[in-house]
Amino acid sequence: MSLIDKAGTYTLGDRQVKRLGYGAMQLAGPGVFGPPKDPARAVQVLKDAIAAGIDHIDTSDFYGPHITNQLIKQALHPYPDDLCLVTKVSARRDETGAWLPALSPAELTQAVEDNLRNLDLEQMEVVNLRSMLDVHGPAEGSLEAPLTTLAELRERGLIKHIGLSNVTARQVADGQKIVPIVCVQNQYNLANRADDLLIDQLAADGIPYVPFFPLGGFTPLQSDTLSDVAKTLEATPMQVALAWLLKRSPNILLIPGTSSPGHLQQNIQAAALEIPAAQMALLDRIGGQ
Repeated sequence: MSLIDKAGTYTLGDRQVKRLGYGAMQLAGPGVFGPPKDPARAVQVLKDAIAAGIDHIDTSDFYGPHITNQLIKQALHPYPDDLCLVTKVSARRDETGAWLPALSPAELTQAVEDNLRNLDLEQMEVVNLRSMLDVHGPAEGSLEAPLTTLAELRERGLIKHIGLSNVTARQVADGQKIVPIVCVQNQYNLANRADDLLIDQLAADGIPYVPFFPLGGFTPLQSDTLSDVAKTLEATPMQVALAWLLKRSPNILLIPGTSSPGHLQQNIQAAALEIPAAQMALLDRIGGQ
């Protein structure tokens, strides 16, 4: 059994994927724009991820743009049969690297086609629609129009499954009336626990929750708490934060990203990290401070 196997698996669409995956965002250049400083190292990280047993990679064609998908194709194509590639759409980049909404039917269709071309696929396994009503976090508002476009692309066979990102619980419920929602990707970590109820609701429905920014939004006090626990467990704060997420709920799938082979191995080790009850209690209190 590999280290990753110790975290178990969960259903994503119609696949069983290991709960510790990989996020490709950091493979692009600074600000997720342009090429990486060391493309060969980026390719190696992807190959190392697959060799370690990772079977779930999160990407997007607006990373770079196009860069991460082209690196994934270069490193991994033809893809292993068990590899689940998940992308997201609804944004584009201007010449300065700014993130702009791209939610019209034409823009969404082009985004899906760009992903397929750059990854050299005929069908995307999962496409997440990222809400751009507020780029900084979930905001209420209708996603019916863009989600309907993706549902139509699903009917055409370009997409197998659809997920949502940066959304509220109401948007998830409304989205499920349009098309089956197979995953939700929002910000969530030890310090940012606004989605606690949503995670539990999704778990009851067998839908995975994919948190991003596992260390985002910490105050110095909270970082001290995490660091103290990490020292006790002889682990890094990131490893503890990832292990806490795995323990939080069985439907949580992790996609920590890195451009470093060494950092990738540290993230993988988090899958086997045991957190005793006393330390879990300390960590649980972070979200309430």
